[in-house]
Amino acid sequence: MVTTGTRSGDEGADPPVSLDDVFEGIDRSGPVPLYFQVAQRLEQAISSGRLPAGARLENEIALAERLGLSRPTIRQAIQQLVDRGMLVRRRGVGTQVVHGRVSRSTTLTSLYDDLVSEGQDPRTTVIRFDEIPADDEVASALGLDPGQPVLDMVRVRFASGRPVAVLENFVPLAAGPLDRDALERRGFYSLLRDRGTTIQVAKQRIGARACTDAEARLLAIPPGSAVLTMHRTAYDDSGNALEHGHHCYQPELYSFESTLIAR
Repeated sequence: MVTTGTRSGDEGADPPVSLDDVFEGIDRSGPVPLYFQVAQRLEQAISSGRLPAGARLENEIALAERLGLSRPTIRQAIQQLVDRGMLVRRRGVGTQVVHGRVSRSTTLTSLYDDLVSEGQDPRTTVIRFDEIPADDEVASALGLDPGQPVLDMVRVRFASGRPVAVLENFVPLAAGPLDRDALERRGFYSLLRDRGTTIQVAKQRIGARACTDAEARLLAIPPGSAVLTMHRTAYDDSGNALEHGHHCYQPELYSFESTLIAR
């Protein structure tokens, strides 16, 4: 059984959603491990929408008693789905189904385009949109002299109503004017394509770190939480740098994928 909406006992809480039938027929004597069977059935319930985003599972003890299984078995099943980004454990809330995780290949695409292709209903809030002098790092990345003006834009990108990433991009003024309102409706790369500018190649570095207090507020996560990071400089087909960016992502909602080929 799971609960959805507000916490159990809160006024106006949604009634429990029974998933007892999901676990019917678990083979307790076969070769397939019990934790795997539980995890597989939970995954099917999530994929089918029976367990919607935000739904909360019963705690491990209650679920183990309901299914007549050991708590370590339930813990291992839940951890498997946590590791795959389908469930998340939140202090004071419990185990919840997360919104669809964005899986981004390492081909040259934008987050906005990725969210659209996965049906994640992207939305953007522009936090900063200012012309500033380029510091040494930004100037070097964009091929400018230190102090030359660049556009500094900071956006929060939402997927299906939930904040996924904080994106800071520095854009040389020579790349052409950008409209703040348009950036809240469209992706940056999409706006560039509309005026005939194509991002041809990019250098990027992916890492991880603890979020800043400001990022924690924007992403609605606890201070000091781990975030994925991406640093990218992108160029047009003439080799001109069009943007230099520092992005951070919620790891439970986002992942990078790459294909490795032996040489």
